Amino acid sequence: MKKEQKKTSSKKARYSAYGKELILDLHECDPKTFSRKSIRKYFEDVCILIDMERCKLTWWDDVGVSEDEKQTEPHLKGTSAVQFIMTSSIVIHTLDLIENVYINIFSCKDFNEKAAKEFSEKWFEGRVVNFKIIERL
Repeated sequence: MKKEQKKTSSKKARYSAYGKELILDLHECDPKTFSRKSIRKYFEDVCILIDMERCKLTWWDDVGVSEDEKQTEPHLKGTSAVQFIMTSSIVIHTLDLIENVYINIFSCKDFNEKAAKEFSEKWFEGRVVNFKIIERL
């Protein structure tokens, strides 16, 4: 009997909540907030707000790229950044030409997703058109 109980509790632990992810789609944002300087400050401030420890920050954009290699398609032109945090990551994709921002905040440490959503909406001066909170198992 004990072996059977142990097996059941092991399965239950395997499927308990690991963390959560906040997914935000912001439209009609102010493209002035899409600079590396602004995004870096956003990461600093949102991590303070939701009590996350920042680690490495990685960029993907046209900085330092020759003019003929820069992105020009509306769904590609912008800045992407990954702010690794001690408990996972925060990812941002900005689309300069259509003034949208896409944000994912994922952590195995609990955080206030409502505060993060409201802060992000205010920071990028846009409006939330879609958001989801996913429990990760």
